[in-house]
Order: sequence, then C-alpha cells, then structure tokens
Amino acid sequence: MLIAIAAVLIGLILLIWSADRFVDGASVTASHLGMSPMLIGLTIVAFGTSAPEILVSAMAALDDAPGLAIGNAIGSNIANIALVLGATALVSPLPIKGNLVWVELPILTLATMGAGTVLLDYYLDAIDSGLLLLGLVVCLYLFKHYQQDYSQEASQDHSQNKKEPLAKMSLKVGIVWLLVGLVLLALGSRILVGGAVYIATSLGVSEMIIGLTIIAIGTSLPELAASIMSARKGQHGIALGNVIGSNIFNLLGVMAIPALISPVVIEADALWRDYGLMLMLTLFILTLGFQARRGGHISRPMGGLLLLIYVMYMFLLYTIAR
Repeated sequence: MLIAIAAVLIGLILLIWSADRFVDGASVTASHLGMSPMLIGLTIVAFGTSAPEILVSAMAALDDAPGLAIGNAIGSNIANIALVLGATALVSPLPIKGNLVWVELPILTLATMGAGTVLLDYYLDAIDSGLLLLGLVVCLYLFKHYQQDYSQEASQDHSQNKKEPLAKMSLKVGIVWLLVGLVLLALGSRILVGGAVYIATSLGVSEMIIGLTIIAIGTSLPELAASIMSARKGQHGIALGNVIGSNIFNLLGVMAIPALISPVVIEADALWRDYGLMLMLTLFILTLGFQARRGGHISRPMGGLLLLIYVMYMFLLYTIAR
C-alpha cells in the first residue's frame, strides 16, 4: 500500500513538472516555427496528449475488446470538455477569440456530428474507419489553412515574454523539452493510475467503478496537466487548442483504429447516452463561444458548472453499473 501511495505522489509530481516543460517546449516551438499557440495546441500538443487514448484503443482492439476502445474515445472527450476545460477555467478564465468561434469550434462540432453519423448504424468497419481518418486529414488541413493571424499574436506574446527566460530558448532546446515533456507526461499518468488502481482495489472498490472513474480520468490526465499549466502561463491558445484538437484526434483517429483491425458493434444505450452527452457538451461550448465572441471568456463559474456536469455523469454511470 505504501508503494502504491508513493506511486500516486511520484506520478502527480512528474505530471506537474513534465506539463510545465511540455508547455514551455510547445510555446517556443510555435514561436520559432511561426505557428500560433492555438495551432500547435490543436496539432502537436493535442496529438501528444491523446497518446494514452491511442494506446488503449489499439490494445483493446488487439485483445478483442474493440467496444472498450470506442467507449474510451467518447468518454475521454466528455472528460476533456467537462473535466479538463472546467478545471482549466477555474484556474484561469479562458478568453474566446474570433478564430476560435468561427473556425476551431465549428470544425469540432462538424467532426462530432460526422462521427455520430458514422455510428448511427451501431456498426463500425474498415470503410467507416477510412472515412473517419479522411475527416481527420481534412480537419488538420483546415486548422492550418485558417490559423489565426500569427503576426499580431506573436507580437503580443513576445511583449509578454520579454521578462521570461523562455523567450531566449532556442528551437532545438524547445523541441527537446517538448519531446521530453510528452514522454514524461505519459509516464507520470501511467504511474499515477497504476498506484490509484491498486489502492482502490485494496479498499474493495469494484473493477467497474475503477474503470469508470480512475481509468477514464487517467487517460485524460495529460490533457488536464498540459491545459492547466498552459492557462497558468497565460498560453490560453495552447490550453483551448489542446482540448479541441484532442477531441478531434479521439473522434477521427482513436475511434478509427479498432475497426481497422476488426468490425465493431456499438451498444445502442451507450451510444445515445455517452455520445449524446458529448454532443451536447460540444454544442454548449460552441454556443458559449458565440455568446462570448466579443472579448468574452469561459469564466470560473462556467468551469464549475462543467465540473458539476462531469460529477453527475460519473454518478449516473455508477448508478447504472450497480
């Protein structure tokens, strides 16, 4: 038990430290390559923090449990919006900028609806996977094509970072910290989840509850750590881009993996309950963005509301599982 407690503490410390290095590396890389923080959050950071979901999806499909992979992708998206975005907004209100309202959030909404359309027949095969992966390529192209005007954003970030050692970091060092931070994020989340599962099992908590809570939250820990650290450093573009990009990778990339190995039959109840909540949360954020497009932000009370929704969702799953 002491080893498990130590693992939780070590994993938590590693998550916090690696998230700090990861965000610094991402910020420097974005600056040197002429990419906006939003774009690097939508692509590099989002793909990196989605690595746990990708691994879980592939392993589940190889273990003849493809439904687990689909559930993991949808459940992680719910956690990304309600848990990650909610907790990040509590740390620092997230400003809503024009491009986020007119480009990134609509693309996420269309991707969510498109994935839902593919799942309507409760069956996912190789053709469906091909369509999802094609959608992922299109989304990445649109993000690059419609990225925010970096010249203005870069000048603002440069003026804010003049007093920071970060501004003197080279591209090579930034890429090194980006990669090191990514690896340690995955390692830290793995150590923390492993220790937490052992503690929960020792206390008599059922495997079902562990899966619905610890594992579901555990695969979202990299997104949570990276987004909170980004918000604390004032890199709101990375924080928001991480959540939006990660959700798109989960929907169009992670969900496509199991069907490439073998066809997947989707449970109707799980589809309408879990996908339905994910779609409602996505539309909620889109609506909030339109309402706050003129200098607005996702406030701390709104972040608290999102966290409350996630707690209620966890309680619903617990009730169903009993």
